[in-house]
Amino acid sequence: MEKHGINPANLDTGINPKDDFYGYATGGWRVQHPLKGEYSSFGVFNLLSEEARDNVRDLIATVGESPEAKQKGTIEQKIADLYSLGMDMERRDREGNAPLQPIINRIENFKRESLAETISWLAFGIDNTFFGFGVGPDPGDSSRNILHVSEAGLGLGDRDYYLEKSETNDKIIAAYRKYIRDLMQLAGYPETDSERIADTVLEIETEYAKHKKTREESRNPMLSYNMMEMAEFESKYPNIPWKEVFQNCGLPEIQSLNVGSPKFFEFINEYITLLSDRQIKDLMLYGSISSSMGALGEAFYDVEFEMFGRVLSGTEEKRPLWKRAQGMVGSLFGEAIGQLYVKKYFPEENKVYMLELVEKLRDALADHIRNLLWMSESTKEKALDKLAAMRVKIGYPDKWKDYSEINIDPEQSYMDNLLKASEWFVKDNFSKLSEPVDKEKWHMYPQTVNAYYSPSMNEICFPAGILQPPFFDITADDSLNYGAIGVVIGHEMTHGFDDSGRKFDKDGNLNNWWTEEDEKAFNNLTERLIEQFDEVEVAPGVHANGTFTLGENIADQGGLRIGLSALQKKLTEIDLSDNSEESRKILQEFYLSYGGVWATNTRPEDVLLRTQSDPHSLAVNRVNVTLKNINPFLKAFDIREGDAMFRPEADRVTIW
Repeated sequence: MEKHGINPANLDTGINPKDDFYGYATGGWRVQHPLKGEYSSFGVFNLLSEEARDNVRDLIATVGESPEAKQKGTIEQKIADLYSLGMDMERRDREGNAPLQPIINRIENFKRESLAETISWLAFGIDNTFFGFGVGPDPGDSSRNILHVSEAGLGLGDRDYYLEKSETNDKIIAAYRKYIRDLMQLAGYPETDSERIADTVLEIETEYAKHKKTREESRNPMLSYNMMEMAEFESKYPNIPWKEVFQNCGLPEIQSLNVGSPKFFEFINEYITLLSDRQIKDLMLYGSISSSMGALGEAFYDVEFEMFGRVLSGTEEKRPLWKRAQGMVGSLFGEAIGQLYVKKYFPEENKVYMLELVEKLRDALADHIRNLLWMSESTKEKALDKLAAMRVKIGYPDKWKDYSEINIDPEQSYMDNLLKASEWFVKDNFSKLSEPVDKEKWHMYPQTVNAYYSPSMNEICFPAGILQPPFFDITADDSLNYGAIGVVIGHEMTHGFDDSGRKFDKDGNLNNWWTEEDEKAFNNLTERLIEQFDEVEVAPGVHANGTFTLGENIADQGGLRIGLSALQKKLTEIDLSDNSEESRKILQEFYLSYGGVWATNTRPEDVLLRTQSDPHSLAVNRVNVTLKNINPFLKAFDIREGDAMFRPEADRVTIW
C-alpha cells in the first residue's frame, strides 16, 4: 500500500513557521474552509463531525425504509418515527405551546407543601431547578455506585456573566433578559408576567452564581467529594425534604451520599425559605420551558438561536432542521445508531492498528516516567502501576445498550415522546444505585468525533468517529498518524497524570499517591505552564486562563512528547535525533500533522465564549504556546533566538 504525506494545500507557505507555526500549518486549510453562517467556529473536528453526521443521516434514511421500521417496538421503528417527528416542523408549529400546557398547569398549581413531590417530578428529565442529583461511581471506591447531589445550573452557563461587570457582559445579560421575556410570551404569558418572570430568574440566578464554585474550583475533584451520612445531610440542610424527594424518585433508602458543593447547599437550604411561591413557580416555569425548546415549534428555536447562537456565539444562521432532528435521535438512541455506523465505516484493520499504536504510546509514556528528573522512585513506581492498569476502549463497545423499554409513539407530540424517553433514562440511572459500577459501559457513542479519559475508570476511549482521516488514515505515513491520533492518545493518557487526574489511583479512586516533595515539584512546573498561557492576549484586554485550561495544556504537551517517542519506537531503523535530512522531514511532518488537526476559523464572540467556558485552550494556543516548549520541534524547524516561536531553554516547561 502506497503511503502519503502532508497535503501542501493545507499550508500557508507565505507565513514563516518560525514566527507563526499555527498560521503556516493551517493557513491553506482555513482559506479552503471559510466560516459558514451556521457556525461560530469551524475546524477539522467540525469537518469530521459533518462527515459523520452525513453518514448517520444516510443510515437513518436506510433504517426508515426498512421493513422493520413498520413494526411497532423495533429499534428501527423508534429511530424512524422519532426522526420523522423531529422533521415535522409543520405539525410542531401547529401545536404551538400546547405540549407545554400540562407542565405549566402543574407548576401554576404548586404549593409549598408539595415541594418534595414537585422537585421529584422535575428531576425526571424536565429541570433541575434548585439542585441536581444522580447516580455515579464513588470517587473513593470506583467499584460502587453512589448518589451525588450537585449545584443547580445557570441559564448562561458561567457564573461570571452575572458577577463581572463589563460592556460585553452587560450586553449578554440584556439579551438574556429579552430571551426569557420572549420565551415566556411564546409559552402564553402576557407581557407583564413575562417581564416579572425575567426579573425573577435573573435575580435568583445571580444569587446562585454568587454561591457556585468558580470554573477553576470545579476542576478540583477533591472539592467535589464530600461524603455524608444521610442523617448528617438532612440535619445540615433541613429546609428541603430530602427523604421524600428521593423516595418519590423510586431510589432505594439512602444511607450516604456525596455532596458536590457544600457551600452551595448551605446557600440553597436558606435561600429556598426566602423565596415566595410565586418566585419558585417563575423559576420552575422558565427552567422547564427553556429545557423544552428543541421539542417545540420554529418560533421557539428562533428565540433560542437569537440568544445562544447570534448573541453569545456570533453565529449568523440557524442549524438546518435535519441536523437538529438527527441530533435528538442520536442523543436518545446513540448506541443503536453506532452499531450500524461501525459496521459500515470502521473496518477491523483500523482497530488492529489502533491497539498496536496505543501500546506503543503506553510504552513511551512509561519510558518518560522512568526518566523524569523531578519525581522520586517511589512515586514513579505508583505512576507506572497506574499506567499499566489503564484500560483501553477502541471503536465501539462490546456490549450494546438495550432500548427495548423506550416507546416512541408517532400519535403523541414530539415533546411528549422526548419527555417519556428522558424519564426512562433518569429511571435507568437511578436503578444503578444498587448495582456495582459497569466498567464496560461507554460514555461516548461510536460515531462521536472525540475521545476521553475517565479518572474514575482509569480508562481511555477512542470512538470510531475520530478514527478517520486526518486523525487516523491507514494510507498515511506513520509520521502523520502519530502526529495526529498518536498525540490524541498520548493526550488522553496524560490526563491520568494532569493536575486533576493525578489525584486518582490505578483503580480510579481519589487517593493521594504522591510524596509531598513530588507534589511540590509538579506544582512548581504547572505554575510556570499557567504563566505561559496567562500572558497570551486572546482579544483586546482579554487574556487566556492558564489555570482553567491547565489540565488540557498538560495533556497537549504530554501527548506531543509521548507521540514522538512512540513514533521513534515504530521507526526502529531511523534515529529521529540525528538531525539528518530524513529525520528532519519525519519530524516536520509529525508536527505539521499535529498543527493541522487544530485548523480552525473562529468568530470574535466565540473566542470570548470559549475563553470563559471551555477548559481547552484556543486552537492557535494549543499549537503555538505548547510547541515552544518542545525541543525536537524547535530543532526540526531550526527555530532560534529572535524567532517568534522561540522560547529560551530556561523558560521551557517539561512535565511528562
